[in-house]
Amino acid sequence: MDTRTGEGCRFAFIVRWLDPKTLLIWHYQLFYYTHDQSVEMFDIKNQRIFLKRVSHPEIHLEHLYIGASISLYSRQLIIESYGDEFTKKHLQGFQETTFALIKPDGLKNMGRIIDMILANGFLIKELRMCKLSLEDAQNFYKAHAGKPFYEALTQFMANGLCVAMDLVAENAVKRWRTLLGPTNSEEARDRDPSSIRALFGTNNTHNACHGSDSLENAKKESAFFFRDRNFGSCARLENCTLCIIKPHLVFDGVAGQVIDLIRKKFDVTAMEMVVFSQPNAAEFYEIYKGVLPDFHAMVHELASGPFIAMEICNKDAQGNPVTSFREFCGPPDSQACRIVRPHTLRAKFGINKVKNGVHCTDLPEDGVLECKFIFKHSFNPFQEAMEYTNHNLR
Repeated sequence: MDTRTGEGCRFAFIVRWLDPKTLLIWHYQLFYYTHDQSVEMFDIKNQRIFLKRVSHPEIHLEHLYIGASISLYSRQLIIESYGDEFTKKHLQGFQETTFALIKPDGLKNMGRIIDMILANGFLIKELRMCKLSLEDAQNFYKAHAGKPFYEALTQFMANGLCVAMDLVAENAVKRWRTLLGPTNSEEARDRDPSSIRALFGTNNTHNACHGSDSLENAKKESAFFFRDRNFGSCARLENCTLCIIKPHLVFDGVAGQVIDLIRKKFDVTAMEMVVFSQPNAAEFYEIYKGVLPDFHAMVHELASGPFIAMEICNKDAQGNPVTSFREFCGPPDSQACRIVRPHTLRAKFGINKVKNGVHCTDLPEDGVLECKFIFKHSFNPFQEAMEYTNHNLR
């Protein structure tokens, strides 16, 4: 048995599901069988099989990590913990989480940096674009207080936007620091010319990205950025439109390529990785209900996993970008799009009408409204609910 690839293994996870009708949170054991990509679910409260073992090739082992959101037969499941000691022993080391930060000087290359991250086997667990105050920057780098570079570093970090991320991979802390290269970008170009800092950094401070140096610091630095959903909010919420990189592209690892293409023509002024429940997705798409025959399929796709939402503005920050960005995305049907608008985003990355790569605002008057829904967190994924916690595990 190869525990690294999980060939022939059964892995177990504790997952939760919020019943949108009763607002009850249910806990299940989810079993994943690697040799045939089948799944099975056990109802913990009622001590019975909830879902008989069935093949589900859309779910992959690498997507089953603590905090992940998966969609199984229209139910959005959140993985809370490992379900047994075997799973914990064999997956914990392969699903390590580290913290990454794209600095203000790296922002112009954030699409290429994210693409490098995904191409090197990392999964993005959390992501948010932030604007740090000087006090925020000083608190984040307080371990360096008193050092010669401290003042310049904190001033630099407070002088632009940054992108915070939690990355998941085997030995994530070490691998991320290796991918970054030496701290000084000039040294990196000599010693490791293919590293991120060699390619996108300038010097010791303007070195494109930061990476945690230990698991302990990764947890602290992640909490600094992600504990409060409104921390460092940078959305302009005027003269803007919304773009969503849909879950199927996030799962396929091409989000960085989409971001890079967008940034060549537009400014990305806010960005966040979001997970919608089915009710969240239905509320967001409400204007299409009864209008588009694919409404329910669209809701299911948007709630099927994490997506990346972006506030898009024109390069000169003037005028309403809704129409020009919609044209940049192309018609909703990706198959038709490849014939009539082959150079658009949906032609390049979409599959069909539902999995068409990206959502974009349709009406000029809705750009600000959709951005507010996402970046003001008008939706509530953590609804009040009664919870069954009797974990008599199978």
